[in-house]
Amino acid sequence: MMISLKKVFFIVLFSGLCAGARSQQFVHPGLLSDNKDIARIKAGLTAGQPDIKAGFEQLSHHPQSQFTYQLQGPLTMIGRNPTVGQGVYDSDANAAFQNALMWTITGDLRHAKKAIEIINAWSNTLTAITGRDAVLMAGLGPFKMVNAAELLRYTNSGWTENEIRRTEQHFREVIYPVIQNYAPFANGNWDSAALKTAMAIAIFCNDRQIFENTLDYYQRGAGDGHLTNYIINDSGQCQESGRDQSHTQLGIAHLADCCEMAWHQGIDLYGLQNNRLLKGFEYTAKYNLGYDVPFTPTIDRTGKYRHSHISVEGRSRLRAVYEEVYNHYVRRCGIEAPFTTMAAARLRPEPQGTPGADHTGFGTLLYSRQYPDSSTSNPPYRPAGVIATDSGNVNIITWPKIINAGYYRIQRSAKPTGPYKLLADKIMDDRFIDRNVIKGRLYYYVVAAVNPYGQSAFSIPKSINAGLPEAWQIADIGTTEDNVKKHPGTLFSTGGKKGMASYNGVTFELHGIGTGTDSLADHCTMLYRALNQSAGIIMKYIPQFSAQATQLGLTIRNDHDANAAGILLLLRPVLQANPESPGWQLQFLKRLENGRTEVIATSEELKSPVVTFGRMTGPVWLKINKAGNHFTSSYSVDGRQWIPLGKDDFNAGTHAVAGVLVASGSKLIDTQVTIAELKLLKTH
Repeated sequence: MMISLKKVFFIVLFSGLCAGARSQQFVHPGLLSDNKDIARIKAGLTAGQPDIKAGFEQLSHHPQSQFTYQLQGPLTMIGRNPTVGQGVYDSDANAAFQNALMWTITGDLRHAKKAIEIINAWSNTLTAITGRDAVLMAGLGPFKMVNAAELLRYTNSGWTENEIRRTEQHFREVIYPVIQNYAPFANGNWDSAALKTAMAIAIFCNDRQIFENTLDYYQRGAGDGHLTNYIINDSGQCQESGRDQSHTQLGIAHLADCCEMAWHQGIDLYGLQNNRLLKGFEYTAKYNLGYDVPFTPTIDRTGKYRHSHISVEGRSRLRAVYEEVYNHYVRRCGIEAPFTTMAAARLRPEPQGTPGADHTGFGTLLYSRQYPDSSTSNPPYRPAGVIATDSGNVNIITWPKIINAGYYRIQRSAKPTGPYKLLADKIMDDRFIDRNVIKGRLYYYVVAAVNPYGQSAFSIPKSINAGLPEAWQIADIGTTEDNVKKHPGTLFSTGGKKGMASYNGVTFELHGIGTGTDSLADHCTMLYRALNQSAGIIMKYIPQFSAQATQLGLTIRNDHDANAAGILLLLRPVLQANPESPGWQLQFLKRLENGRTEVIATSEELKSPVVTFGRMTGPVWLKINKAGNHFTSSYSVDGRQWIPLGKDDFNAGTHAVAGVLVASGSKLIDTQVTIAELKLLKTH
């Protein structure tokens, strides 16, 4: 029987689509090095390639690369500020990573046994990471431990399945909880350190949801470590450029490690925002090579760190972070990077990343390549990091490019489990605008990549409401012309910023502006709806917000005028001598018709798990109950047991509204807050 060539083509294509959709697990090893990297290094050593040979000498001669290395730990607890075993852990983490590399490159099983010994010792012993700087402690050294574990697990090292599972559990239960909310309260190198280690854990543990969370945060997280919050403009200026050059280089290096790991999973974070990462490296390298660069005075996302000029502290002390980025943009992609190229050449062969375990180093060995990566005849990688946003009338879907995609296919559904229907096909860009939406309706989107060898599996569904859910509205209080006319002097400057809100079916994301609420007027953003016959309102705060002077609370009030009468349950910082460590407390407030505000009740300062070292690190639930004109306030740290705070009477008018107030505490910045379980309470 004769079969047409056209029919054969579709049979082959269909088979490729099915095969591609089935084979969409993580690539392993797939952190800083994959199998092609390992083969490239081995081939370079065999051929006597000068850069790789020199890089290997840096690694092989280092004391922490020896299989005779003496284990320094383990300890049951490590910490930073106060220091508890930091040097011990970092030394062992270096040795684990470097011995795992030595094993992978040389095949000498003694190095594998040493790395396994170190990882098993710590996985079986360490139970806590403590101190004010615990996030930084967990974001640095453990990154090397996870990279070592990834190499050992996928290179026939003799590491047993039980030992691997124990290490997975250790990463999930001891390391990850410390960094799972990143560090939006700190300078960006903290945030990006936590981010890269969380991403590494996600890949090692084959946890798609954690991986998605890291990709989302890299693109649009609340803190200073999100890509465009750290590299703040197209000139390449960084959030810490005005602080010092050592931390700036550390911050961009963490972001580069995220990009390299994502690349091995087929995802191009390097290219986001028109190669914004490269711009940060070029700016930083140029300044540290002695050239002048432009500088714009800045205030960071926390509101704590202001810089009026670029810092000379640490200038010209290049850190071992440039080879990774040089080899990606120049060698892999053929993009010019003159200052990064000069910095990499000056350090070559790149040594260990110091101090401690701040970054990996050995980049000349790990990343040197003479040509772009060779292409393979495989179906495309699975898209990840899809972001769905709304602009009221349309939904906007974006995603990082897939490195071997020809085009993209998008499906949409009204439910997370489907059925999904084709929305758009043969999309050549990494962005799609869905104009066929009904305002107030929730939509779910999935994206697949297609090339001549097949189709990938579809991405994890991402959801967004087309505008706010029905009946919810948003307003900036104390900023409108109407308020100025009614109450002269209440208008405040916001630098052009406006409050925003979106809903994904589970959480509201609020971007609030304003200095907060005081005895005269509210300057804030409010998400609200008509109170009607409801018996109150409830919400859950999900850590962590960005601006560290944020005020957040529930309100029932007679309108959204700046000094409208009403009641308010407010979470607010209490200033201390150390601005890095404010206290946090709840207040139940009542604003009278004359504009005067009374404090009805104040909680004690919140403690762990809600507040740790002055930082809002745990969730908290807020609730206002209404019975006629009688109002009671309460809060909870687990959503089950409620702690009464205060009660009072208030005459809610026929046009009263209920909602959430959020303010950044500053006229210069906004704040990003996530809340869940927001609803009006039903009458009984």
